[in-house]
Amino acid sequence: MPAVPKHRQPIINAALTLFRRQGFARTGLNDIVDFSGAPKGSLYHYFPLGKSSIAVAAVEEAGRRQVATLEKLASECGSTSELLRAHARLLAGWMLKSGFRDGCPITTVLLELAPRERTVADAGRRAYAARISILSRKLVEDGFAQARAEALAVLCTSSLQGALIQARVERSGRPIEVAAVELARLLEAACKHLK
Repeated sequence: MPAVPKHRQPIINAALTLFRRQGFARTGLNDIVDFSGAPKGSLYHYFPLGKSSIAVAAVEEAGRRQVATLEKLASECGSTSELLRAHARLLAGWMLKSGFRDGCPITTVLLELAPRERTVADAGRRAYAARISILSRKLVEDGFAQARAEALAVLCTSSLQGALIQARVERSGRPIEVAAVELARLLEAACKHLK
């Protein structure tokens, strides 16, 4: 039976936190080791290709967490509008709790590494595609045709990602809340025309 990867997840969790707070370039391997509490040898054991392979794992983990959150909200909310408002409340709360130090680890890493680091860009593309897929499904449930639902899901994702950056700069959850409320209004108005 293979050994349980004892330090791999703490390394990924540390990288997620540090990348979202200070970016990829400003996060050194020693920072990740110190923050994770893992021995330095574990870092090289699990990530022999270096920091960019840690970035891939961090983006994938952030994507999984994002999907879990959105799937839960999609099951609890009656419409995409409700989902967006609920997600915005969560995002604004997380940002406030971090003192607006945290951003989206996916976006933070991608802004620095894509497109030159293909594996990182591919991990980010998969993470965003999963998010867009959840929103698209919910929009189809709301009555939108598949192609329109996909376009609207891209709009919602892009708007909220931009709002996260603006919230961090302004040190306020307001941009996130405004973006979600306005997107919800647009979707509700568009839904009325479907009937």
